[in-house]
Amino acid sequence: MFKAFKEFAFRGNVVDLAIGVILGAAFSSIIKALVNSIFMPLIGIVIGGVNVKGLSVSVGSAELLYGQFLQATIEFILIAFALFLFVKAINRFRSKEEVTEEVPEPTTEEKLLTEIRDALVSRNDDRI
Repeated sequence: MFKAFKEFAFRGNVVDLAIGVILGAAFSSIIKALVNSIFMPLIGIVIGGVNVKGLSVSVGSAELLYGQFLQATIEFILIAFALFLFVKAINRFRSKEEVTEEVPEPTTEEKLLTEIRDALVSRNDDRI
């Protein structure tokens, strides 16, 4: 049973997933700081200094804190946008990496097939 657990726990996919979760948590704190420290104050300035999170309305003895919902919605949209930009930048970097990869030399079989193809093409050209 220990051997099976060891194979499962140290398989490449599990370790990659663990690293991804840890990096995701760290990246999440960076994005939240960006949204809460930069984007939300700017949005507050644009909408006239209103603290969105403090908006509420009283209905009888209940107080509806719709500002917190509005704040969470705005934060979600900003976080999604920041992640979109980050993933787009990463994909641009990856595509440049893929272009720079060298094309492997054709195998012996591919070379022979190319010669046969070329011979058939030239033979057909001679008949025309």
